Formats: sequence, structure tokens, C-alpha cells
Amino acid sequence: MKKLRVIELFAGVGGFRLGLEKTGNYTIVWSNQWEPSTKTQHASKVYEARFGSDNHSNEDIAEVSVKTIPDAEVLVGGFPCQDYSVATTLQNSKGLIGKKGVLWWSIHRILSEKKNPPNYLFLENVDRLLKSPSTQRGRDFAIILKSLEELGYAVEWRVINAADYGMPQRRRRVFLLAYHRSTEIYKRIQQNHSAEWMLADGVIAHAFPLNKNPKLPAKFTIEGDLVELSENFNSSQKLSPFQNTGVFIEGTVSTTKTFPKFEGATTVLGDVLQNGEVVDDFFIKADDISKWEYLKGAKKETRTARNGFTYQYSEGSMVFPDALDKASRTIITGEGGKSASRFKHVVATKKGLRRLTPIELERLNMFPDNHTRFEGISDTKRAFFMGNALVVGIVEKIAASLFEKIGS
Repeated sequence: MKKLRVIELFAGVGGFRLGLEKTGNYTIVWSNQWEPSTKTQHASKVYEARFGSDNHSNEDIAEVSVKTIPDAEVLVGGFPCQDYSVATTLQNSKGLIGKKGVLWWSIHRILSEKKNPPNYLFLENVDRLLKSPSTQRGRDFAIILKSLEELGYAVEWRVINAADYGMPQRRRRVFLLAYHRSTEIYKRIQQNHSAEWMLADGVIAHAFPLNKNPKLPAKFTIEGDLVELSENFNSSQKLSPFQNTGVFIEGTVSTTKTFPKFEGATTVLGDVLQNGEVVDDFFIKADDISKWEYLKGAKKETRTARNGFTYQYSEGSMVFPDALDKASRTIITGEGGKSASRFKHVVATKKGLRRLTPIELERLNMFPDNHTRFEGISDTKRAFFMGNALVVGIVEKIAASLFEKIGS
């Protein structure tokens, strides 16, 4: 089977591309990366430095003409978790308008306007997507599922914690795969019991096996148009109906809570450290250690808000320094910089306590060393990139499984 052509959206510094290309089965024919809030497009610069500028777009995806995007079998992207609510347009009662700047609708526009839309979608998001917003748990995910169904796709999803499968970081994300009704996989899901697909036979289950679950999946339908869902979905319930694993096809959701099965080798935080290669800049000065200890420690204290209101604030302690014999905590975008922080990683070495280096952060996401190193890109910005990135190993395994299923 030939390599599958890929459209890569919200490319960042290229985590999806790295995972896809490591399989040897995919070729990116068009990519887009645009950061609306910054003048200098740092991520796009890194992307072009690593992969070249051919067929790479650094403009607002909402402004890109779909005609300029080449055809491809696969569309991938890690789109942001935003407010996906919709409403009817004033001019056209059948028209829908999502909030401006909500990037899901850019994906939707490409799928709906392309004469030959991609057969397969491979998307990533934070796991809270399944239960957002707090006032209508699961509404946003229901809107995404329903909008994909209207465009002719079936969807499977799984929340995967990379560390559960031996990878070096506890990073939990939801991965969605969608299959157009014209594909053999769509027909297999139709014929196959949804439970068997999501638990054993499906693309994600093949890549990331599960322990047997004695409970039958819950089933329910998503009814009504997108506006009705936006206004009414799950409005009287406190919990989202979507569990960490599921399939949606022809209006029916099958979903259940699943548990990972893994017996292979594991990589831990200590395995990624640059022992003996770290400059003094990353070490914490003796005078500053007390600040770190305070921020990492348990607290129960009275605080005063800006408006003068006093309240009791409490939080538990964090492991300090971070354990080297376990997978790391999740990298966040504020990981860089010298200032003391509750959430930054700190490791103990023979030379003293220190923060993680950009290379170590790259390794925790399974990127090549110095992937984000580029002229004019600060260490703080490199840490920000990794806080936004995905774990390359997860993309690689799912992509390999998808290619195998398509060819079988």
C-alpha cells in the first residue's frame, strides 16, 4: 500500500508529523501553524527549520481558502479545547455559526468544503473535552460527534495516559479517530459490535490494549440538530455521559470506562536526565530553595482577595524533588524560567537541585534532542512548546495501527 497523504493542522513544532513519519507510512502534503496572539511565529519557525517550508502555511487557518489545501487521505491535528456552542444565523435559520476563533469550526469548514474530504481523521485534545462545559457536561463533545456524523463520519475515542504504556510522562489526552462512511473501516464498525471494536478489534485497542471489562458499554443516542444540542444536551445532569472509551456511529454512542493493559519496559524520569551535561543556569541557588519548598508544600492559610474579601486557602503537598524512579508529572506551558513554582519539575542531582533542561522536556514527549533549538528561541519558549506538545510515541503507535487496519 502506498504512503497515505496527510493534512496537518495546528502543527505546533511537529509532534504529529514526527509520530506519523516514524512509521514510514505517511507523507505530509500540507501543514498549517498559526499563533494568533504573537507577532513572531516561533513554533512555525521551528517547524520549517525541521521539515522545510514547502507546503507549509503560516497564516490564520480561518482565512485559508480550502481550494489551496491539497487532497489527502488523512487529516490530523491537536485542536484546542474551547467553547463549541453554536447558534442559528440571523439570515438563515438553517445556517450555523460557531464562536469566532473556535478552531474546531476550521476543521469542520475544510471537511465540508472539500470535494474529496479525507477518509480518516486523527485528532487530539485535553481529556476535559469529554466533560465540558461545567454547566452542560459533555455538550462540547456531543457537538463534535454530531457534526462529524453529519459530514459522514463514525468516531472512536480513547483517553490515553502515556505513562500507562511505559512512556516517560504522565500525560493524559483524548485521541479521536474518525472514518468516512465510504471506507471499509466504517463498514466494519457497522457490522461489528461496538463493544468489540472499542475493546479489542479497533485501531486504538490494537495499538493500546485493554484489560477485559466485565461491564457492558452504556448506549445512548445523540438526537436533534447542533443548535438543540448546544442549548439542551445533558442540561439537567451533573456528570458527562461520555466515558474514557467509546464509539459513535449513525447517532448511537457506545461508551465505557476502560483500564490499560501493559507488560513491556517502562521509561522513567531518571532515564531522560542529562547527567553531567547541565549548565549552572538550571541549578537552584541555595537562597531560593525555601521559596520552592513553600510553593511545593502543604498550605492552610488565610488569604485576602483584591476586593478585600478574606478566605481560607488550602492545598496538599507535592513530591519535592520529583521522583526519578517514576514517569514524570505532566509538563505544562509554564515549565520554563528560573522563578520558583509549584508546578515546575525539580530533580535532585549530585551537584544539587535543578530544573529540567529543554532537551529533557523534549525527551519526556519523545521528541528528538534539540528539536526545538533554533536561533532566537529562548529556553523558556522551548519549554512552552513542550507544554503544548503531545507524546510522539502515542501518535506513532496509533498511526501504525491505522495503516495496518486500512490495508487489511
